[in-house]
Amino acid sequence: MKRKLVIILALIIGFSFMISLQTFALTDSFRNSIYNPGPLKPLDSLLKVKVGDSAPGFSLPSVSGKMINLSDYRGKKIVVLSFVPAAWTPVCSDQWPGYNIVEELFKEQDAVLLGITVDNIPSLFSWIQQMGDLWFPVLSDFWPHGAVADSFGLLRTDGMAERALVVIDKNGIISYIGVGDINVRPPLEILIGELQKLNSK
Repeated sequence: MKRKLVIILALIIGFSFMISLQTFALTDSFRNSIYNPGPLKPLDSLLKVKVGDSAPGFSLPSVSGKMINLSDYRGKKIVVLSFVPAAWTPVCSDQWPGYNIVEELFKEQDAVLLGITVDNIPSLFSWIQQMGDLWFPVLSDFWPHGAVADSFGLLRTDGMAERALVVIDKNGIISYIGVGDINVRPPLEILIGELQKLNSK
């Protein structure tokens, strides 16, 4: 168990280092396309769900063209929802590509990751093409605007989603909600710890 924990911590440290390198390795065209809104109000919503609640169901279009239903994973996989505020912004463009480095950690924990933003499909398609392939589905909560984010209480007054991670167990019950400062990438070690907790029950 200790050995596994050391390996996970080493991967997390490596993840953070690789993210730093990745940021500097962005092509000039991509770097110049990123819109920096400056510091935003850290939190700007009120949660409508809590740990122990059934997760609100949803069906959203993905960039691949497939409709993704939360219910598809019931009884099969732990689901991690990664809400980010907006495409083409600095922290979001740093956060999601970073998950490519830890794909195996999600698989080991029998978990899937679903990325959700309020952006429309064409914008998301273009953004992902510039960032590079992502191993997880990217879903558009564009119309009705932010309806899924709002069902969790994660829609901000400016129309963007909070930067949040929601972990849903195989029975469709919320086991973790992390709503962080919108200006900061959430720490990976907390998420991995929550997944481990679920799998140790």
